[in-house]
Amino acid sequence: MARMTDFLARVGDVFGTIWTAAVTPVDAPSSVLVLSMCGLALAVVLFRPTWRLTRHVITIAHEAAHGFAALLTGRKLEGIRLHSDTSGVTVSRGRARGFGMVITAFAGYVGPGVIGLGAAWLLREGYAVGLLWLIVLLLALLLVQIRNLFGLWSVLASGAVLVFVSWWLPPEAQMGTAYAVTWFLLFGAVRPVFELQMQRARGRAPSSDADQLAGLTGVPGLLWVGVFLLVTGGSVVLGGGWILAAAA
Repeated sequence: MARMTDFLARVGDVFGTIWTAAVTPVDAPSSVLVLSMCGLALAVVLFRPTWRLTRHVITIAHEAAHGFAALLTGRKLEGIRLHSDTSGVTVSRGRARGFGMVITAFAGYVGPGVIGLGAAWLLREGYAVGLLWLIVLLLALLLVQIRNLFGLWSVLASGAVLVFVSWWLPPEAQMGTAYAVTWFLLFGAVRPVFELQMQRARGRAPSSDADQLAGLTGVPGLLWVGVFLLVTGGSVVLGGGWILAAAA
């Protein structure tokens, strides 16, 4: 009994430490760090070898956005699969047409940018460490919906990296990671939209989100691609502005 009490006390201490770190605002970083992380994230997105590896993070955000939209509109989320080729699929059950299905299909490509925008707002308010722990929490919630081994590994690996940074690394490294992740989400949301249109132009994506939306709404798929680009590009401009304005 004493051992159990001691164990629970230790667990409580850990969660208390995490909570304190997460809700305590930190001073704005230097503009040098902010711009360095911006350049690093942009290079990772533009350089094909690094993009091939890190694109899995964007896929996680993409499919998570589909899943959240499905739940938000009253659909039943049945599972998410993430694949080694950076593709993914989210399965939900409900009406085959209508508002819920439209929102669910729309959410994927804009999801990473919107998440990045929310992350930028948290950074502007000084919650860099809180952002890292919030992402860990969201990954933990996502984990219960994963339905394949690679997806399980992807989410666990992403969460483990953030836990390591948030718990063991010094504040400067935590700050840098938070800004790098945010910039990456903002920039990384835009490139898949261009890739989508390239695939559509070659006839390789007949069942893409844009084409599903075209079938659901009657609005041409190319216009939906334009909306995806408008939202993700707007997230970069607005989120980037917030980050740069808050830098010391």
